[in-house]
Amino acid sequence: MSSKKMVNSVEGCADDALAGLVASNPDLQLLQGHRVALRSDLDTLKGRVALLSGGGSGHEPAHAGFIGKGMLTGVIAGSVFASPPVGSILAAIRAVAQAGTVGTLLIVKNYTGDRLNFGLAMEQAKAEGISVEMVIVEDDSAFTVLKKAGRRGLCGTILIHKVAGALAEEGMGLEEITKRVSVIAKTMGTLGVSLSSCSVPGATHTFELAADEIELGLGIHGEAGVRRIKIAPVDQIVTLMLDHMTNTSNISHVPVRSGSSVVLIVNNLGGLSFLELGIIADAAIRLLEGRGVKVARALVGTFMSALEMPGVSLTLMLVDEPVLKLIDAETTAKAWPHMAKVSVTGRKRIRAAPTEPPEAPEATAAGGVTSKQMALVLDRICTTLIGLEEHLNALDRAAGDGDCGSTHSRAAKAIQGWLKEGPSLTSPAQVLSRLSVLLLERMGGSSGALYGLFLTAAAQPLKAKTDLPTWSAAMDAGLESMQKYGKAAPGDRTMLDSLWAAAQEFQAWKSPGASLLPVLTKAVKSAEAAAEATKNMEAGAGRASYISSAQLDQPDPGAVAAAAIFRAILEVLQTQGA
Repeated sequence: MSSKKMVNSVEGCADDALAGLVASNPDLQLLQGHRVALRSDLDTLKGRVALLSGGGSGHEPAHAGFIGKGMLTGVIAGSVFASPPVGSILAAIRAVAQAGTVGTLLIVKNYTGDRLNFGLAMEQAKAEGISVEMVIVEDDSAFTVLKKAGRRGLCGTILIHKVAGALAEEGMGLEEITKRVSVIAKTMGTLGVSLSSCSVPGATHTFELAADEIELGLGIHGEAGVRRIKIAPVDQIVTLMLDHMTNTSNISHVPVRSGSSVVLIVNNLGGLSFLELGIIADAAIRLLEGRGVKVARALVGTFMSALEMPGVSLTLMLVDEPVLKLIDAETTAKAWPHMAKVSVTGRKRIRAAPTEPPEAPEATAAGGVTSKQMALVLDRICTTLIGLEEHLNALDRAAGDGDCGSTHSRAAKAIQGWLKEGPSLTSPAQVLSRLSVLLLERMGGSSGALYGLFLTAAAQPLKAKTDLPTWSAAMDAGLESMQKYGKAAPGDRTMLDSLWAAAQEFQAWKSPGASLLPVLTKAVKSAEAAAEATKNMEAGAGRASYISSAQLDQPDPGAVAAAAIFRAILEVLQTQGA
């Protein structure tokens, strides 16, 4: 069975893709009657050397994405993974010649069909009196012994586009560009690895891999590589690739050693996520630098794909300052990345963390709560939450991912670790602020964020006073912040239900003569009742809001945890006689 593709038709997909590129790029034009894209300012190139490249479609953005000032003049595209016809190649050569260019360099990947068709078109053009030369790019570093057909042309080809384009932009002649580029092309290598193959529109995958296998040294047309290896961490895979590419016993190796300066390409073969690409780029740069190799520039992205192949290729090109200048030269090609002209190796990549602002004098504990009691309260909260871990997880499995208890337990253990450090607990505002940071860093999930918001806001009123009315105001501030960003409201079956119920009781602290424990006792009972009532509510926020209310017949675990925290506070203060 063929794979699914977003196409109008198998036969017309290459034409449609090129038409879409040209339609969305005013710098490009199609050559009538041919699958050829050219610079729309072709007539401004009089007296300059033109650069043409191409090959089968399916490698986008190569090659048409690299048309522009400072790179290619035009591209001839074949059908998917098929060489372009001789007639179209010849038409492109004629078009640039008739625009007044003084010669054409064909940059061709080393595949039999491309060599034959571009070569035949070149000979026909020469017979017409047109000055044409051809450079064959063969940068594949997969094979350890020389094949009769030579090394395949891979992603290193785009570096040749760039170097040749910069030389042409300088006004260099065809013969000299050909000589320079031919030498530079021998200083690079490319190696690919993939999690699976790709599929041409209308066809099945070109090869199959076991679930725990990856293919090393495969080509850009879905052809199998040189060996299969077991899937491993990226660092190990990249190490294997670099070892293979630089092994001097490998006939196609790149002579990269300690002290070498290179341009690195981390090329997405089509189906990798940006996340994976970043991990691979980090590994490649780090491991090269660990070998004493200077990474002068790093290109990371999709440059020469193999349709949807979920793999990556690494390209290494040895460079000196003159070559690096050509790599850095300006270009308008849309697929060429905008890079700073700064070496990757040696650049300061980490900025120092901001310093903590100086702490202003804040109110010390009051309202009958001492520093010792705060420590006891925090410790009791922690032991309570750790003891509830399995119960909260069980409640959470009905409406979430079953980790509410684990999340609260993780937070509790982080607080216990902090308490062992012997922090100052004289300022409630500072304690709440520190707890906020700790929970944001260590608790994780939406619970960590919500508690962090609550504690950060609650700390603000307590900076000036710590009497009972201010503790009530702190509770109000915390709930307001939690509602503002969490978008939950009382009755939505969340932890807010317990917190809100307690906060309503805390309003009594704002009345003259109010006492700590009687109000707190009422607040705990209200919070526990609110938590129990959540089992009859329809969820309005969080993951539970996506679950049918018929399936929700247990209390919300977040609300249960919040009520348990209030119960722990009350028990300690009752024991201490606050």
